[in-house]
Amino acid sequence: MAGVGITWPSKLYSHKPLSSKSKLISRSNSPLVVKMTVSVDEKKKTFTLQKSEEAFTKAKELMPGGVNSPVRAFKSVGGQPIVIDSVKGSHMYDIDGNEYIDYVGSWGPAIIGHADDEVLAALAETMKKGTSFGAPCLLENTLAEMVISAVPSIEMVRFVNSGTEACMGVLRLARAFTGRQKIIKFEGCYHGHADPFLVKAGSGVATLGLPDSPGVPKSATSDTLTSPYNDIETVKSLFEANKGEIAAIILEPVVGNSGFIPPNPGFLEALLEITKENDTLLIFDEVMTGFRLAYGGAQEYFKITPDLTTMGKVIGGGLPVGAYGGRRDIMEMVAPAGPMYQAGTLSGNPLAMTAGIHTLKRLMQPGSYEYLDKITSELTQGIIDAGKKAGHAICGGYIRGMFGFFFTDGPVYNFEDAKKSDTAKFARFYQGMLEEGVYFAPSQFEAGFTSLAHTSEDIQRTIAAAEKVLREI
Repeated sequence: MAGVGITWPSKLYSHKPLSSKSKLISRSNSPLVVKMTVSVDEKKKTFTLQKSEEAFTKAKELMPGGVNSPVRAFKSVGGQPIVIDSVKGSHMYDIDGNEYIDYVGSWGPAIIGHADDEVLAALAETMKKGTSFGAPCLLENTLAEMVISAVPSIEMVRFVNSGTEACMGVLRLARAFTGRQKIIKFEGCYHGHADPFLVKAGSGVATLGLPDSPGVPKSATSDTLTSPYNDIETVKSLFEANKGEIAAIILEPVVGNSGFIPPNPGFLEALLEITKENDTLLIFDEVMTGFRLAYGGAQEYFKITPDLTTMGKVIGGGLPVGAYGGRRDIMEMVAPAGPMYQAGTLSGNPLAMTAGIHTLKRLMQPGSYEYLDKITSELTQGIIDAGKKAGHAICGGYIRGMFGFFFTDGPVYNFEDAKKSDTAKFARFYQGMLEEGVYFAPSQFEAGFTSLAHTSEDIQRTIAAAEKVLREI
């Protein structure tokens, strides 16, 4: 089925519009994928989380739930959260000395691998000049030019410090530019923890079983309209019922916060058409998909140009960052060029700018996205095949360096479909994979990520571990 990156019960489908001129990335950057037989028992040692347990017990006395972001607490998968000591390349190491192949990548930023030597060296040089200026620096210009040249919709950009902050800013901007208040978001799409977005938000909210968050006043969400993802008819009905009142549609062009859910053929095109017909802005939240599905993000991949875009994760190379940008006439409303106020003490700080610049330089190298496509395809198909062979209901899909799978027959088109997954089975699978040295996101409702640092051996070891665990559960 062209244009659909989702798995039906019998086969895995993926978007693959690769250029015939592209080359595989050189061996010096990332190894080519080669099939091999790997035993999951090789170099096996006793798995223990004693030190992690001790540290986490203490953490719960110091921080709410022992963490600074809810999904890290393993509430939906049970067991002991692991406390990380270090990361390098495609691997992470906990304080008990356990080593894991990592498919979380710090929730997306580590697309060239953790603690990349070139990025670290550049950061070391930048730190000699200082860590924060609170004033303009040339590095802001450099990264801004790179983002503008890469992302089709962005003619001007404002850097902030997180994806949440970017989405807060872009929502205020959309309302200021249109003079309207209402927005449409999609069930299961997560746009950070700002009050207007915590309505059927998926991700951590779904993981904790909370439909919304206490403390969010009704007035903050009264202008937030929701629709199932991939349901254009509901979107049309919302416009019909709220004529002349909708400022913007905001969505993850590929959902990552309900698990991996791609758009149906024609869905993004229909959203673009309906927003143009109603003088409404189309906003792509590319915090997760930006520079991951293609160098120009999901909008380059699907060839759909929104009015505004939010970004984060990859553009900071592992340091705190966010950004929003779009058409010049809209962005010129942002202070101090215009009246819409938004500011930030650490926005555009030299460390985040440096890490982002050197990460994007690496992604510009020929063959980067072909390599991501190749290894992610092999990984996802391997897990799906292993699940079916073991008799499990399972489906999934991928695009380039982003993937996901669900313990349900599928297909999965939206959050309601995703919720049909056997989350108890996922929890058993998760714990089994953890003991085999593979680290996935600790929730059925999160996408996974590969990187240029993942090797053929990483992929084959992961598939071998999945075959073992799926037989056992």
